[in-house]
Amino acid sequence: MQKLQFETLTQEKDLFFNDFKSPTYGSLSFDNAVSKLLSYMESEPSLGYELIIGTDSLASNHGNAEFVSAIVVHRRNRGGIYFWSKRIEANIYNLRQRIFQEALLSLRLAEQLINELKKRDLDEFSLTIHVDIGPNGESRQMLHEIVGMIRGNGFAVKTKPDSYGASSVADRHT
Repeated sequence: MQKLQFETLTQEKDLFFNDFKSPTYGSLSFDNAVSKLLSYMESEPSLGYELIIGTDSLASNHGNAEFVSAIVVHRRNRGGIYFWSKRIEANIYNLRQRIFQEALLSLRLAEQLINELKKRDLDEFSLTIHVDIGPNGESRQMLHEIVGMIRGNGFAVKTKPDSYGASSVADRHT
C-alpha cells in the first residue's frame, strides 16, 4: 500500500499543472479539481456539458509574464464551474511570444486533462480550446497560425468573440 501512495505522490509532483483554485472549492490539486468537475457533471448527467481550456496572460517587468490557465465545465444553458492555475514564465518579451505561450500552455493542460480522464475510463467528452485572439487588435496577424497549431494537435478551437474561457474566465485572474 505504501508503494502505491509513493507512486501517486510522484505523479502529482511531476504534473505540469497541479495547483488550482476555484471560486467554489478554493485551492485544489489537479486530481481534486478533476474529481470536482466529474462530480459536477455526474450531478445532472442528462444535461450537455462542454469542457473548455483557456489561457490568458499579462506582461510584467523584465521579460516575465503571468499566465492563467483555466478548465471550464460549461453545463449547457445552466452555467458552469471553473478551476484556474497561475504561473510566471521568464523570457517573454513581446506579444507574439505571449500569445504562442498561451496556446502552448492550453495545449499542455488539455493533454494533461485528457490523460487523466482516460485513466478514469472517460473517453467521450467535448473539449474545446479557447484562445484570446480574434480578427481585431494586434494579435489578429497570428490568428491563422495559432488556430492551425491547435487544430493540428487535434483540438477544436474558438477565438474572440466566442473564446470566453480565455478572454473572460482566465482573464479574470491575471
